[in-house]
Amino acid sequence: MNISVQLYTLREETGRDFAGTLEKVAKIGYKGVEFAGYGGIPAKEMRNYLDSFGLKATGSHVMLDMLTRNLDEVIEYNLEIGNKYVICPWKEYKGSEDYIKTAELFNEIGCKCKDNGLKFGYHNHAHEFESFDGEYGLDIIYKNTDPQLVVAEIDTYWIYYAGVDPVDYIRKYTGRCPLIHLKDMEAGEGKDFAEVGSGIMDMKAIISAAKDAGCEWFIVEQDVCKKPALESVKISFENLGNMNIA
Repeated sequence: MNISVQLYTLREETGRDFAGTLEKVAKIGYKGVEFAGYGGIPAKEMRNYLDSFGLKATGSHVMLDMLTRNLDEVIEYNLEIGNKYVICPWKEYKGSEDYIKTAELFNEIGCKCKDNGLKFGYHNHAHEFESFDGEYGLDIIYKNTDPQLVVAEIDTYWIYYAGVDPVDYIRKYTGRCPLIHLKDMEAGEGKDFAEVGSGIMDMKAIISAAKDAGCEWFIVEQDVCKKPALESVKISFENLGNMNIA
């Protein structure tokens, strides 16, 4: 398994010491990191950090405003650090037509990324599972985007939170979901975040489906950690290692 960590989980740590946090992530055993900002570090310097710690850039979360205003800059930075996946992590919607218009915009962004050797994708939360005539908003996006231009970064926690089976949803987009966010949920009404493998979600089934669907990177993310964040991502990594998934 290629296991990466979404650095949003470690946002406080990277805010204090970005390079030091990358080094600690590598020592845990992670092979890659997905960015959620770069801490003001120039691309060449960031690439040097990644190389020196033996890490690969497995994605970059970039807000839609930046993608529409400064896409050239985003592309240049990510090419320099060796990352091929640029991901829009969030978008709010006002009805089914907004999903369709957003899909058109995603195709445009995806086309420019593709022309420059990058891949563009979208990361879901739970709100995209509102239904319009029996069709989820997220499905409207994927139906109206070219699979060659827009890939799916499926967040398994938010799918489960929305009451949808993440295993079935991953299988639905076989061949289109190279990046999968592994997140877990505590038992109870609060639906709090848990370290991967410590909660109620069937991680073995999710990982098996993701592998069958062509996943390239499994990305650990925990939006809120009750333990120190570095401890949480270490527990998640170790739990995944103990699952003995071929």
